[in-house]
Amino acid sequence: MKAQLRQGKGNPDQHEILSRQGLRLPPVTLNQLRKARIYCQPSISIEHQHLGKRYVLRAVESGGAVPDLGAYASFVDEQGRWLPWLQRVDSIAVNGVHAIVVAPVFVRLEMVRIQRTYDLLITRHSLTASGTTQRPVLESSVLFYGRRGSLEMDLWSTDVALRGAVSPVFFTRSGEAMVLPVAFQEATAKITAAVCCVGCRHSHLLQPKPVGVDANVPPSIGVAPGVAHGAA
Repeated sequence: MKAQLRQGKGNPDQHEILSRQGLRLPPVTLNQLRKARIYCQPSISIEHQHLGKRYVLRAVESGGAVPDLGAYASFVDEQGRWLPWLQRVDSIAVNGVHAIVVAPVFVRLEMVRIQRTYDLLITRHSLTASGTTQRPVLESSVLFYGRRGSLEMDLWSTDVALRGAVSPVFFTRSGEAMVLPVAFQEATAKITAAVCCVGCRHSHLLQPKPVGVDANVPPSIGVAPGVAHGAA
């Protein structure tokens, strides 16, 4: 997460950076996240499964909040439904890595909150043949990018009962309301809860794999949507 782009603007190269690397934050915000000990890692890597003889994407759900600041990144499938984690990560520290996800394709949601102001980036990630080597390349695209969204609620304190049910409103530079993709509205409400979860120790979007689901079956097949484990 590095220097920001203007909402709704930017050339193709800038959008490529945004889709691959995540939100671009100014140094002052990054410094405050470090001081608050909030670890949010939106990066995605390509890994090879030797037994399965295939390539997959790997990422981590991470982040959390303090009262005035929050940052979080997590992942859902292309229809906005929850994904099972590969493994949960327990740690003595709070606001860090919560779970690991591995899948051939997924959608990343990344949000940063400064008091009652929110930035949200939703990006799709998949593997595509490189044409020159057997190793595929990462293909990324921006599905939604909203800056300085507003939500006049204190979800980390007095309005905690509404966490997971509300999300910020975003506007274009001309003052028109931006419409979130319908498929990702529920996931956006959950990640809004995550950036308001002070001292976060649990996953808000990724969930444990249901008992009896074959590990070789794509995560979204035969899995009914549910409430995220530990979601607040």
